[in-house]
Amino acid sequence: MKHGFDNDKYLKIQSEQIKKRIAQFGDKLYMEFGGKLFDDNHAARVLPGFHPDSKLRMLMQLSDYAEIVQVISALDIEKNKMRGDLGITYDEDVLRLRSEFENVGLYVGGVVITHFNGQSSAATYRSRLERLGIKVYYHYTIEGYPNDVALIDSDEGFGKNDYVETSRPLVVVTAPGPGSGKMAVCLSQLYQEHKRGIKAGYAKFETFPVWNLPLKHPVNIAYEAATADLNDVNMIDPFHLEAYGKIAVNYNRDIEIFPVLNAIFEGIYGENPYKSPTDMGVNMVGFCMSDEDVCCNAARDEIIRRYYNALGTLAESGTNEDEVNKIKLIMQQAKLTTAYRRTTVAARERKELSGQASSAIELQDGTIITANTSPLLGPSAALILNATKHLAGIDHSVKLIPEEMIEPIQRTKVSFLHGKNPRLHTDEVLVALSMMSVKDENCRLALEQLSKLDGCQVHSTVMLSEVDRKIFRKLGVGLTCDPVKKS
Repeated sequence: MKHGFDNDKYLKIQSEQIKKRIAQFGDKLYMEFGGKLFDDNHAARVLPGFHPDSKLRMLMQLSDYAEIVQVISALDIEKNKMRGDLGITYDEDVLRLRSEFENVGLYVGGVVITHFNGQSSAATYRSRLERLGIKVYYHYTIEGYPNDVALIDSDEGFGKNDYVETSRPLVVVTAPGPGSGKMAVCLSQLYQEHKRGIKAGYAKFETFPVWNLPLKHPVNIAYEAATADLNDVNMIDPFHLEAYGKIAVNYNRDIEIFPVLNAIFEGIYGENPYKSPTDMGVNMVGFCMSDEDVCCNAARDEIIRRYYNALGTLAESGTNEDEVNKIKLIMQQAKLTTAYRRTTVAARERKELSGQASSAIELQDGTIITANTSPLLGPSAALILNATKHLAGIDHSVKLIPEEMIEPIQRTKVSFLHGKNPRLHTDEVLVALSMMSVKDENCRLALEQLSKLDGCQVHSTVMLSEVDRKIFRKLGVGLTCDPVKKS
């Protein structure tokens, strides 16, 4: 895939800026890490060349005096909110991330459950974590947040929250996803630390929106599409414009909370070291794009991908019509239609010709490969075989997996496992291909091509099973589906 982002430059200048910010404060710095700390797949998709673990690698350089505090909202626990990129719930992701952090030598402190208002699911989750020896703290819903500064900055506001015990000078506050309440945790801790005579500072490491790109830049619009379920809106930072006479992009929640932060800093230090929400951030992404056209195209693809994801959720649950409508409006503002995504057009054309559910993949060199449902294979399984044959230089007419091998698998699925769909899924095809590769050279060559699918784009004219979606995720493929359920 073409790269549009210089990751090495980013690691260098971003690390330098974080170290400068740490040196700016006294006893302790609370640094809110926005986005995904360990696997920022959104950033990797819209900034080709960005490594999903870049933030983690920077943090590892500070591991001797840094600790991590994880945040999860009781509201997200209550509704079993999922990470769409991994297919797991936020509460499970907290444990997954904790293990990943510890495996690379980072110290992980406690877990803060925010927006707590007596939810039984959150209380059950707290008990589960405590049985594992993890310290858990409640931060409560504050009436009038973020506008009632007098209440928030008092013992009945932030003072009501549990004090999170930390032991290192740099406290990284992170969460499985947006809207978890990370900033409020940091501000609450500033209030609590001041009561204990500890001078603490706050900074924000947020990748999106990119402050020094235009408001309607595709990369910033893609972030708005990614957070449509939160109703986030990118905005010109009015505080930055007033203080410096310069335009900077931020988003509504940071702008709304800035008066609270300003009041808290003034209460602690007598003045606020930050003149704007943008000042709070430490974000060098906008200086590291090496090919803006590549990033713009990737961002447009991401906007459409988010639209299809929202349509799929609407088809399955019928609960997110507002999200669909917002992304549709974003696409109109960006002058985008689904036809921009080449795989969408190709898959639908294949469906018109075959009369069957179809799929298409765009390979790294721009080649489009298509496939459709057959009596033996689903469209995704057939697509992977067609794509790997093309990449391996194997003639399309060659049957990698003989029919006599597929039929026994189908009988097992239907007769013994009581499945309704006899066609092979992608995982079943890959297992069969692996078995054949021991003696068949073509199968071995086809398997060796799988790594070349990383970063490719796929569209299906029907919604895929969870099995197929997981396989594409593991292969690093960007998948979209028409909101049509399999018949």
